[in-house]
Amino acid sequence: MTTALHETNGSPQPNSLQISEPLRLALVAEGSSAELTASMDGLTRTLAAAPGSDVVIRVQTPGARPASHRGTLLLDAATKTVVARETAAGAMTPPAVAFLLPGLGDHYLGMARDLYNALPIFREQVDRCAALLTPELGVDIRTVMHAKARASAAAPGAELDLRRMLGRRGEGPSEEERRLNQARHAQPALFVVEYALAEQWRAWGVLPDVMLGYSLGEYVAACLAGVLSLEDSLALVARRAELIESLPAGAMLAVMLSEEELTPQLGAHLSVSAVNGPDFCVVAGPVEEVQRLEARLLDRRVTLRRVQSSHAFHSRMMEPIAERVTRIVAGFTRRPPRTPYVSNVTGALITAAEATDPAYWAIHLCRPVRFADGLRALGSEVLLEVGPGQTLSSLATLARKGAGAPSSGGSSTPARTIVASMRHAYESESDVSVLLKAVGRLWLSGAAIEGEQPATSAEPAAPADAEAGRGSMAPVVEEISPPAEPEAPLTDTEREVAALWQTLLRCEPPTRDANFFRLGGNSLLATRLIDRVSRSLRVKLPLRRVYQTSTLADMAAAIDGLRGAGARPGAATQGRAAPVTTSAPTAAARPAAAAPDAPRAPLFRLPNGLSVAHQNEAETRHFYDDIFAHRSYVKHGIRIRDGACVLDVGGNIGLFTLFAHTEAKDVRVFTFEPAPPLFEILSRNVALHGVRATLFNLGLSDRERDAPFTFYPRSAGMSSFYPDEAEERHNLKAIMDNQRRGGAAEVAQMDGYTEELLDVRFEAVTFTAKLRRLSDVLREQRIERVDLMKIDVQKCELEVIEGIDDADWPKFSQIVLEAHDADGRVAKLSSLFERHGFKVIAEQDELYVGTNIRNIYALREGV
Repeated sequence: MTTALHETNGSPQPNSLQISEPLRLALVAEGSSAELTASMDGLTRTLAAAPGSDVVIRVQTPGARPASHRGTLLLDAATKTVVARETAAGAMTPPAVAFLLPGLGDHYLGMARDLYNALPIFREQVDRCAALLTPELGVDIRTVMHAKARASAAAPGAELDLRRMLGRRGEGPSEEERRLNQARHAQPALFVVEYALAEQWRAWGVLPDVMLGYSLGEYVAACLAGVLSLEDSLALVARRAELIESLPAGAMLAVMLSEEELTPQLGAHLSVSAVNGPDFCVVAGPVEEVQRLEARLLDRRVTLRRVQSSHAFHSRMMEPIAERVTRIVAGFTRRPPRTPYVSNVTGALITAAEATDPAYWAIHLCRPVRFADGLRALGSEVLLEVGPGQTLSSLATLARKGAGAPSSGGSSTPARTIVASMRHAYESESDVSVLLKAVGRLWLSGAAIEGEQPATSAEPAAPADAEAGRGSMAPVVEEISPPAEPEAPLTDTEREVAALWQTLLRCEPPTRDANFFRLGGNSLLATRLIDRVSRSLRVKLPLRRVYQTSTLADMAAAIDGLRGAGARPGAATQGRAAPVTTSAPTAAARPAAAAPDAPRAPLFRLPNGLSVAHQNEAETRHFYDDIFAHRSYVKHGIRIRDGACVLDVGGNIGLFTLFAHTEAKDVRVFTFEPAPPLFEILSRNVALHGVRATLFNLGLSDRERDAPFTFYPRSAGMSSFYPDEAEERHNLKAIMDNQRRGGAAEVAQMDGYTEELLDVRFEAVTFTAKLRRLSDVLREQRIERVDLMKIDVQKCELEVIEGIDDADWPKFSQIVLEAHDADGRVAKLSSLFERHGFKVIAEQDELYVGTNIRNIYALREGV
């Protein structure tokens, strides 16, 4: 018998399991139990000693005899500890696999960041999607998904207030969470993660025989099935989300009642938006109506939970945009599905006519998700959840029990295997560890896993004869796994917790290694468990701890620790590997614009009461005076009216964008800022004040290109694609002189230090920034009118204007810009505006006397 050890060295192989954490996975197949045990024992030693940090192994017995015994071995190479070791026996016919694709609700900041850092294929697909989405969103979705929450938001392992975990927030979400939770960000972000993860599974040879998407997940299923191209799918998701964001806010409530029990209590304004099981539905509607229903049901002690959602999806509140969604879909090429998938609307396999009918997608928007019916339509042996969280896996596990299938924590080969690919938001285990365990579980179910063949390989001797063929291999370390011992009886606490699990999950007596969520637990059942632990065991078990200690042994040990009882020494871990605490990969994050974990910009309270993040307090006060106090951009008849479309070119930290937002109702702003540090602050300020804005981390010019951008952190307003420090120092000195003459005490105090101050103010950082033509952006964003365009781009204003096609000039009503009057630029711009039918006024603000800076106001006649 020969075994093969494949080591990954050098550059990453496209289909190999490249991981930055010290985890190594072995997938073993043998013809008998004895051979399997021997192989796995030998591999435990080999894995620990193998050179290189990234190893994937697949061992099979050659010859005619079928390999009817399989095993998986997951090892932490850093600690030489076996993280997981599992086996399965029986006929290993490849099973039918169904992809389960989640909807909103389980998304969270940083979702899949580990996978992005660790897996080249996953990262490539995320990058591809982000590039396609940026023109639609005006922001790199990676910076939204992978932003770091403020310090007060708990990191994995920290305790959180129970009210917040249950969706009854006290403190409220962080700015970064609010930004992600906006429909225009949450839906594309979730699509990107699920699509990239599906492509990763497909690269490993795991192809779906059928798919079931939940809400937005059906869009991912349609894309994977070829109904829509990736480009069209992303555009559809982004534009649909934009329409949803224009609707009034709504709320959603998960309720442990049947559809028949719930429907009579809803009234005229609430809708059943999902039927997830025989006694598990979701309700959606106006916030106040949902709150009233929540209060009534709580009085009846009905278990319920608010769903993380900004709007009332799959309800009649979506009807105002249904026709527009139909028109959007009609503009894309649609094809019959190549892979079958289940319709949320009918709960049955979708037909080609339904999938390609634009009206279907509007119906899908407004009708309930028939997930329970969809599960029954699958008929697959293996259900693989492809996306964040484990909600669909839990629902499928409960549905399996309802159909009469037994469930036992001790069984390694259930009749139907249900596997989650990613962790829940509140679990501390790394995404890579969760995913590798999922690969192992699919292997045990009989699935064919491909892509383990890396660039080089070595062939040590078989485990039964390791000494004979060790050759140049690293020395074999001592046996890591402790010898098998009889399973110790459950502790008192374990028995009590097991009884609670049996009641809640309707499962057979769980073993010590049984997992609450694999047995069908979900967030609602976890809240029930917390309540029963509190009443039965007199311990307040935080919800986060339920996710962190989800096995019976770990949960019992946590309860013992909380009540100070202390478990019997060794009882919790006897007969199994010692628990391992995993952490995020050490590989650096790969942000596209600016490091999301950079120091947070401080908040500054403006005289009008608005608080803003800023780069420089003195400069922020200057911007405020210019924009809000002096109203420099709304003079000479220029106005911002209700419902206006405004372009803010050179957005800086976003004060003009905020001004437009506060000046009139329902203003829509498109803001352009090329400097990554300013763009991050701009994004924060827009999210902080709920501005309806689309943000672009790029500049505008007369042609598309990349160009160096000189950024002055202490004088951000002087940053430019055309730096001229002598001119900029002259202008800033003139501005300071004008401020001093105007009585600015703080400027007067700087007398004698001006040159030193300017030296500091003009310390520079250079970025490579993307430049695009304005007309290209107008077409991509489908902007048909521009009520006001403000431009402040430090000597690039003429290039911005030259990026407008003649056909687009009628769309513009008002333009105001700051121009640097070099080479007669003010006269040239004024003449150009007049040729296009604008009345033009050029003037110099008293603050800029002595500089070449002028303001130009262009107002189309009749506006």
